Amino acid sequence: MSILKDVVLSNIVKTYNKGQVKAVNNVSFEVNKGELFGLIGADGAGKTSIFRILTTLLLPDSGTASVNGCDVVKDYKIIRKNVGYMPGKFSLYTDLTVEENLNFFATLFNTSIAKNYDLIKDIYVQLEPFKTRKSGKLSGGMKQKLALCCALIHRPMVLFLDEPTTGVDVVSRKEFWDMLKGLKQQGITILVSTPYMDEATLCERIALIQNGSIMSIDAPDIIVKQFPDKLFAIKAINMGRLLAVLRSNAQIKTCFSFGDFHHITLQNDNEHTQNELLQTLRNNDFYDVELKQIAPSIEDCFIGLMANNHQL
Repeated sequence: MSILKDVVLSNIVKTYNKGQVKAVNNVSFEVNKGELFGLIGADGAGKTSIFRILTTLLLPDSGTASVNGCDVVKDYKIIRKNVGYMPGKFSLYTDLTVEENLNFFATLFNTSIAKNYDLIKDIYVQLEPFKTRKSGKLSGGMKQKLALCCALIHRPMVLFLDEPTTGVDVVSRKEFWDMLKGLKQQGITILVSTPYMDEATLCERIALIQNGSIMSIDAPDIIVKQFPDKLFAIKAINMGRLLAVLRSNAQIKTCFSFGDFHHITLQNDNEHTQNELLQTLRNNDFYDVELKQIAPSIEDCFIGLMANNHQL
């Protein structure tokens, strides 16, 4: 039995500045009906351009895309009725109250808060104490919840969330992802973009994007399993000097800074090479080196793919 696809992109290209800047470079992927799909990449990677094309706010230069089987160019009026879109920048009316914003968006879609209250209830109960407050006076986390309610008020089939957790606190980020799990259980297809690599593991499948191109698409655990080398974490007292020494060492294949450690891969990842490396570091006056093998994260995979693409 074939799986229904709610979103399909085929060879989408989008350029700016008369073709000088290629924001989306031949992007193709599919999102299954009812799936929670993540588009993971840094600012400027092309995430927002893709979302704007899929929500019919931006025309692609070439390629095709469809949402719920409707073409984003020919059937834009149908798509706009059936999708919810939460842009990265807070875009509600700051001089309207929480309740006024919700009523306004409900009216736009010829519906009411009461009609679809069951869909937004778990989110709205957190906003209700502030329903007479102007949205511009809300905290970042509450603005986020209100924007999500407004995007859901007409019960969309597909929900597009562009960097919804950027600029909010850690607690609000966790609450938001818990809300998305609840929405998924109601059968809504969700596409979320984020620059936060730790959020990638909360999606069923992800696409890693950099410079407008998709580097990898799969379930997060499968992408991690595809990491090609043994990964090591290494640290010493002078981390800045250690980074320079490691990057100039012929035994080191890749070396990137990760918080308290540097993450490295070796040209030959056997025990002899590890011992040689430690001896080399001792010869460079590093006597307090900690070296251990670790499991790669999505961020390690992302950086590794970036490095490989840069070499091509």
